[in-house]
Amino acid sequence: MRVNFLLFPALTQLDLTGPFEVLARVPGFEIDLVSASMEPVRSDRGLVLMPTATLASALPCDVLVVPGGPGTDDILNDRPWVDFVARQGAQAKFVLGICTGSLLLGAAGLLRGRRAACHWQAIEFLASFGAIPDASRICVDGNIFTSGGVTSGIDMSLKAVALIRDEDTARQIQLQIEYDPAPPFAGGSPNTSPAHIVERCLDANSARREVRAAAVARAAQALER
Repeated sequence: MRVNFLLFPALTQLDLTGPFEVLARVPGFEIDLVSASMEPVRSDRGLVLMPTATLASALPCDVLVVPGGPGTDDILNDRPWVDFVARQGAQAKFVLGICTGSLLLGAAGLLRGRRAACHWQAIEFLASFGAIPDASRICVDGNIFTSGGVTSGIDMSLKAVALIRDEDTARQIQLQIEYDPAPPFAGGSPNTSPAHIVERCLDANSARREVRAAAVARAAQALER
């Protein structure tokens, strides 16, 4: 099976590298990192990643993986990116959106009438694209998998492998990467975090929220045209 990962500037690298670590271990999966050009791409925290294909050269895929991050907001209204997701997502057997990557799936028209998850600070924007927001860590609606925040992409990819291949393959990969999380603190979601920690997150993200809200509004209008 061919797997295409989107690779765009200012993405959150673990949204890509977490699922990559899982899917790259599945026998027979061929993976490309697809970008606008073959130039190196810098993540939101400065990690540099190398594309292996471009939007123009990428082959049709069986699995399309769309990570999130602040860079998602920048390409919600970038037609080459949106059109690529729309085209490949419509043809793929499975579509995976991690974190705010689900907003790009929405902008591409892939989430109308579908349940979808997203990062807790962006989930409300899904409705702008006709999606049904789902606060689950992992949401599966037909062939579309979406997940919440950054680390949930690993969980979702393991679940996808179990459904695409079989559970034993997913369990073997989970053991190979020794994925047995035991976070040092309770509070990996807004429902389990102290109120003052939630407020700190919201305050730190206030500027990004304004940018995202404006980008979503433009992308939703474009989708209706």
